[in-house]
Amino acid sequence: MNGKFTKEKARRSAKECSFLAVFVSLVIAAQLVLSAVPGVELVTVLFIAYSFSFGVRRGMLAATAFSLLRCLLFGFFPTVLALYLIYYNLLVLVFGLFGKRKWKNAVKQLLILTPIACVCTAIFTGIDNVLTPLWYGYTAKAWRLYALASLYFMIPQIVCTAITVATLFFPLTKAFTLAQRTL
Repeated sequence: MNGKFTKEKARRSAKECSFLAVFVSLVIAAQLVLSAVPGVELVTVLFIAYSFSFGVRRGMLAATAFSLLRCLLFGFFPTVLALYLIYYNLLVLVFGLFGKRKWKNAVKQLLILTPIACVCTAIFTGIDNVLTPLWYGYTAKAWRLYALASLYFMIPQIVCTAITVATLFFPLTKAFTLAQRTL
């Protein structure tokens, strides 16, 4: 192994780490800016476009870094950490695998990916509706009330996901694809 190859590999790794850090910062900022508006978020579309463009491995690195950093910044809650580690890694797995597929029709692509993103958003609430009551030992009645109350947040989140994926997916994947060329 010669020195030039090692330097090039080190330079590429540093660029990847830097890009990952910038992306995670962007996601944290997007979450913070919109945190006062229930059900409105950009985290989902950012992760979908990122993992679609960069693949599963980089998507999972970003999802894990985001989940851990988010808990450091906003407070450590075991259920939130578990929820974020499970959900965002599953989300990037799904859309990272879709990113490997060669799509011939952009409209068809959006008509397939947007509903899947909405289902994933509902799954986020479903995972929370299992984890939180289990962790805190809710009674069956409290569990049902918790799940019912979560619907008021899930519905606007699904609508937000549909709108943001339909409008921002292509611009974000194009930006990420252009950025990937510099790595």
